Amino acid sequence: MWKISKVEIYNDIQEDGKTSRTENKIRESLFKIEILKIKISIGGINLANYRSIIRRRNSKSSKSVAGDTHEVIRVRTPQKDRNEVLATVLNLLGSKRVTLQCMDGVVRMGRIPGSKNKRLWIREGDIVIANPWEIQDSKADVIWKYTRPQIEWLERKGYLN
Repeated sequence: MWKISKVEIYNDIQEDGKTSRTENKIRESLFKIEILKIKISIGGINLANYRSIIRRRNSKSSKSVAGDTHEVIRVRTPQKDRNEVLATVLNLLGSKRVTLQCMDGVVRMGRIPGSKNKRLWIREGDIVIANPWEIQDSKADVIWKYTRPQIEWLERKGYLN
């Protein structure tokens, strides 16, 4: 590569009066270099590495102690006095309805109540708490959906077979 000083480039550009594309690119790159030098000398932030700097700061502050694992402490379990059972979603029927395979061995048609419709995004294979109807035992309301760590906790504690 050629080593050309800024003074030589400026002198060449000023003599011609006309500038070509390469001269414009050189002028722009020199201008960017000068701005970076000013930012560095002032102590400004280099925006190219800004996100990585933030990530490094956050990772240092949130490091856990060796051997410390994140344990799910509170998990909602089905309450027998409220007639709640664990169920697996077999398929989605549409119109806020799902087919449930309950842990008591009954296949029920589950209904997602309107109050929980937008909050519970249910997919096939999800583990939920169902509340069977007193009038029709073949139907139930879905009242709770478990997350992946909660499901792992339920498996460790023996709630799921």
